[in-house]
Amino acid sequence: MLNSALSPNDQTLNQRQKFTLSLPSAVLVSQCLILTILVLFPLMMLFFKALFDRNDHYVGLNNFTLYFSNPALTSSIAHSLVIASTATMITLIIATIYAYAITSSRIPFKGFFRLIALLPILAPSLLPAIALVYLFGHQGMLKFWLGTAEIYGPIGILMGYCFWLFPSVLMIMVPAFRGLDARLFEASRSLGAGAIRTHIKVMFPAIRYGLLSATMVAFTYVLTDFGIPKVIGGSYNMMALDVYKQIIGQQNFSMGAVVSLMLLIPALLAFVIDRVQKQSQERLQQQEARPYQAKKDPWKTAVLLVFCSGVALCLLAVVGTAVFASFAKYWPYDLSMGLMHYHFEFVDGGGWKSYFNSLKLACLVTIIGTVFVFIAAFSSQRLKDLVLLKNLLQGLALLPMAIPGLVLGIAYIFFFNHPNNPLNFLYGTLAILVLSTVVHYYTVPHLTALTALKQLPTQLDSAAMSLGVSVPTTFWRVYLPVCLPAVLDISVYFFVNAMTTVSAAIFLYSPDTTLASVAILNMDDAGDTAPAAAMGVLILATSLGVKVLHWLITSQLLKRTQRWRQEDG
Repeated sequence: MLNSALSPNDQTLNQRQKFTLSLPSAVLVSQCLILTILVLFPLMMLFFKALFDRNDHYVGLNNFTLYFSNPALTSSIAHSLVIASTATMITLIIATIYAYAITSSRIPFKGFFRLIALLPILAPSLLPAIALVYLFGHQGMLKFWLGTAEIYGPIGILMGYCFWLFPSVLMIMVPAFRGLDARLFEASRSLGAGAIRTHIKVMFPAIRYGLLSATMVAFTYVLTDFGIPKVIGGSYNMMALDVYKQIIGQQNFSMGAVVSLMLLIPALLAFVIDRVQKQSQERLQQQEARPYQAKKDPWKTAVLLVFCSGVALCLLAVVGTAVFASFAKYWPYDLSMGLMHYHFEFVDGGGWKSYFNSLKLACLVTIIGTVFVFIAAFSSQRLKDLVLLKNLLQGLALLPMAIPGLVLGIAYIFFFNHPNNPLNFLYGTLAILVLSTVVHYYTVPHLTALTALKQLPTQLDSAAMSLGVSVPTTFWRVYLPVCLPAVLDISVYFFVNAMTTVSAAIFLYSPDTTLASVAILNMDDAGDTAPAAAMGVLILATSLGVKVLHWLITSQLLKRTQRWRQEDG
């Protein structure tokens, strides 16, 4: 009766309103279902597998008893904790001083120092380990620096992790220092506090959340990475390396599941602590801060400049060594340059096919991941109802951050390789590598998209609905252009990580889908260290090229789509 009393225009508007609500709802339900299949179900299989022995007989917690009764395995726990704690402390100190210098001090060449600091993140963790072998190994040019000590062991692992962790820790500490409020420093000085007391009482409390977050991230990264100890660790066992040996070396999937669960515990704990402290920080940062800039002090500026130059020189030395070694004919006896190590078809490990597989993977992950993430964030932000589903999606989107890539790869083996799984056909294909990579790096893009979408006023939806504009049109004409900077950042984030990933991929690739990062590991195992370095340099160059292309595109494209941000009133 009511619908019949409405005019044709009112009925059309009512149908469009229903469409507006139903489309995001359907996408949201689909998103929750897909993430449940790709995140929760594999983890459930991982827990399930840990309760069975190698012959698929149920043994309960007996595998955990065997693990803790094996001295060789339990010693790796102590090794991992020592290395993770030491590497985190060293990197945190260096990165904190570096971040302060490039944000709050008056040193010159800040842009140059920022650029150099990001180089390690563009290469897989295997590359610094290989470079350190060339520098301090048996034939290393700087071997005498270590005296009687060996690079193959905890010293080499520590050096490799300090190099690899540095940009990740720095990217957390830079925003922390940019959040410093100059008014608090002025108030402290006006009350008669000295420089040291002001820094302790004002600066440290302001950046403590960044320090805690960086500590959690660095500690978890070290615990869950096996690339550096695999290349340069020698006989020094670590937990992540135990997982690799149990699965790849001994085909003991049950014990591999047990060690994976042990790795999952500190990662989940670090994730919970990080989320709690971030919520506390958000509550404290309700007011906009006035950026802090240190007073002119020639001595302080000179010391910080020397410090940053020394750190940048070390980063360039490691990267430069890898690049030079990839072109040197026979290190260290014949250092003439050539391209012989880039003839990957003559070495084992995957050849040029691996590199092009990585390019294909990176492109697919970039396209699928960016579209998937942004549409999910868009749908969850538009919905006024279905709060339970929105909370479920948010939890599923945050969960991958707490799952190490190594654990995710093993979980995918158990889930997708199960004969009764209808998705079994994906196992051993490039598709499963795409899915695992998107899931592994899903959380950061999701949060980035949510942050960009929250900047838009909610009245836009009401205005579009009252004008009869459909959801796809609003998405395409309004949300996408406005959020274009975030979309581009998400895309390059997916691409670079897909090129450098090795942790999950090491368990999921097949002879036809070997990746460049995996090929580095295989080449190094076969003794082809120079070609391994060449492949690592190729990945670094590709990632760097994409970052430069991303900068060129964004600088031009955003001038047109983001002009409204610079307009006054």
